[in-house]
Amino acid sequence: MKQDLQEHLDIICRGSAEIVAHHELANKVERFLSGEKSSMIIKAGFDPTAPDLHLGHTVLLNKMRQLQELGYDIQFLIGDFTAMIGDPTGKNETRPPLTREQIDANAETYKQQVFKLLDPEKTTIAYNSQWFNAMMPADFIKLTSNYTIARLLERDDFTNRFKNNQPIAMHELLYPLVQGYDSVAMKADMELGGMDQKFNLLVGRDLQRCYNQETQIPLMMPLLVGLSGGDKMSKSLGNYVGITDNPNTMFGKLMSIPDSIMWEYYTLLTRFTTSEILSMQKDTDNGTLHPMEAKKILAGHITEIYHAKQDATDARANFEQVFSKKENPDSMPHFNINTTTVLDAMVECAMVTSKSEGRRNISQGGVSIDGERINDPAHVLTNGEHVLKVGKRKFAKLVVT
Repeated sequence: MKQDLQEHLDIICRGSAEIVAHHELANKVERFLSGEKSSMIIKAGFDPTAPDLHLGHTVLLNKMRQLQELGYDIQFLIGDFTAMIGDPTGKNETRPPLTREQIDANAETYKQQVFKLLDPEKTTIAYNSQWFNAMMPADFIKLTSNYTIARLLERDDFTNRFKNNQPIAMHELLYPLVQGYDSVAMKADMELGGMDQKFNLLVGRDLQRCYNQETQIPLMMPLLVGLSGGDKMSKSLGNYVGITDNPNTMFGKLMSIPDSIMWEYYTLLTRFTTSEILSMQKDTDNGTLHPMEAKKILAGHITEIYHAKQDATDARANFEQVFSKKENPDSMPHFNINTTTVLDAMVECAMVTSKSEGRRNISQGGVSIDGERINDPAHVLTNGEHVLKVGKRKFAKLVVT
């Protein structure tokens, strides 16, 4: 029993940034293992605000998969009701709510994507509109009576906007209460979220207490650092890996991350055990395993999760052919063009969006013809076939007449 308990706690805590009430967590798990507690309900909510997920979103999904393998009851909550409010977390202004049509379309896409990680037969999909649409106005007023405006303004983003005289809409103040009540409706034992969700997760714990329920354990996961190694992964910053990216793109993007964040990716995104990761890390430290090879293993492993083993193998081979061996890829777009300059060819073949971008690539040494770097935008192409390369990943075969 004690050994099983420690094993469960180790898996639960792996990669986490913060867990509230460790002693309560241990008690819940021990009661579950003894059979005294029939289930462990794990809740994670996702507002369907965008149609596609990236690896930053999968940090929570990977944790859910780990807990699912421990036999816990995984409940994937689609916040279709909360999405119509709009979570202001991290924003300095009111975020416009989504339409019902946008929410439904995004929710369907989410369901297709999350089952790349979770077992569909062991996952409960819930929508918080189920209980909120059925709630009477008196019930909602009772819910709001459990929290004060002063407590809600303790949220950092609300506090900052209030101090700076920026508007805070009433519906935004309701968001933490609505998310918190989800935990009441689902009788959650644990809620997963990012560190930016800590306030909302604690509200859920408070509301469960108000409704005489056993309180949930908030488990916060770190926000995944993006490809550049600086800001968190975000589509708006362009430093993301989409889980629907094709295998070559996914593998190539993952190979671009700095070595300094590689082991964080191993911990948060892969299915390697902690001991396996520590062993590989030790091998890279003592020179047995080259960091480049460790990164290829990481990129292949993640690509295989979202595609297939052969796709990952082919993506690695393509990467090594194009980047490691400095060879041209097997396939690339073909263009028939008249005699022209390199700069004109780059624009005509849509390798760059403008001549100014093309000049910048050339000045930075990122353009080559048949393997030779080009320094002059006015370099004239001779008749015949040529391979034009722009940056690290853009290739085109030119037939010049």
